[in-house]
Amino acid sequence: MSRSLALFAIGLVFGGGAGFVTAGAYGISFDGHDHADPAQHGGAHSEAAAHSHGNAVNLPAGADAPGLAVQMFKDPMSGWNLHVAPTNFRFAPENASATDQPGEGHAHVYVNGVKLARLYGEWMHIPELPKGQVEVTVSLNTNSHGELTVEGMPVAASVIVEVE
Repeated sequence: MSRSLALFAIGLVFGGGAGFVTAGAYGISFDGHDHADPAQHGGAHSEAAAHSHGNAVNLPAGADAPGLAVQMFKDPMSGWNLHVAPTNFRFAPENASATDQPGEGHAHVYVNGVKLARLYGEWMHIPELPKGQVEVTVSLNTNSHGELTVEGMPVAASVIVEVE
């Protein structure tokens, strides 16, 4: 009987821990809301601001301030190709999750307000988008995943495409 009880206790400890790790890996939280649900965060900009992992970096406006333009192109074979053109900003995948450096980091890509991926370069293939009008938003982020802002406004750009 005591051996069964000991195995049961071990199963609870390790099983519970594995459950929490698995839940965390899928973005499931135990604070009463869904981090991926734009209805609970008001879209991409609110989600980015509310769940920035690092410290936000606010820069002054001016000629050296980072900027961003995005374009979407229908891929002839399938899906869509996203082109991200930052100014005064360098993609630095080698420094991801490291100390912030001026003018470098990565981007976050959102589809209809839901985070799709991190981006470490100027091009990304999106294999599939939902039908109808779709908004694709890209925001620039620091190495430590903080929001990059200029005069308090996120450095982000959006494009809307019609998906048939």
